[in-house]
Order: sequence, then C-alpha cells, then structure tokens
Amino acid sequence: MYHTLTIQTQKDGFYDLTGKVRDIVASSKIESGICVIYSPHTSCGITINENADPDVQHDLKIAYTQAFPEDSSYRHNEGNSSAHAKVSAIGSSATVFVEKCDLLLGIWQAVYLVEFDGPRTRRVFVKVIAE
Repeated sequence: MYHTLTIQTQKDGFYDLTGKVRDIVASSKIESGICVIYSPHTSCGITINENADPDVQHDLKIAYTQAFPEDSSYRHNEGNSSAHAKVSAIGSSATVFVEKCDLLLGIWQAVYLVEFDGPRTRRVFVKVIAE
C-alpha cells in the first residue's frame, strides 16, 4: 500500500516533505526497510538536500537556472522545457533507509519536492517496504 501527499506549490520552490514522510513511516510500524518517495509529474522532482541553511535552496535554484536556462529554441510548445530538463537531472524519486520506524537521514538532510513549473497541485506517493 502507498500513501498520497497532495502539495499545493507556487512558482519554482522547495517544499519540505520530511515531516509528512516521517509520519507515514512511523504509522507503518515497519522497523527496518526502505521508504520510496515518488513524484508522478514531469516538471517537479524529488531530492534530498540540506535543511539547515535556506541559502542552500536559494543557491540550488540559481544553479538549476544556470544549468538549464529558458531557451527560445526549445520546441516543446508549453514553454516549460527547462523544467523538464531540471527534473531529468534531479530525478522523480528518492529512496531512504528505514530503521526503528524512522527515516535514516543525515542530521542536515531533508526530503524535498522541487517545483519547477508552478503553481500546481502535486501528488507525491510514499511507500514503506519492510526488509
């Protein structure tokens, strides 16, 4: 069984899912296993990164924009090709070990949905699998 999180996003931003995912893991009662966090969208992704300094998120947004700028030569007619490229680079899922009914994250780590094409209503699927 999987759980669905619904996130209302704004334009380009990081949305910390860690607390909600931790709640799902705790309620699963699974002592040891893995947790998969997956976005079924093509213009927002899932990543794990620092949660202590908000400047990291700011800097990552700059880096993504520099690596994948808007370009008038893109052929996709919706105008969000750079969002698709960014998601292809960071990915649409993350897998985290589960131990003692909790995510085994580093002290500074958090799980984020990264929006590149908002505002949108996004779904994120979370599945906890026992060892």
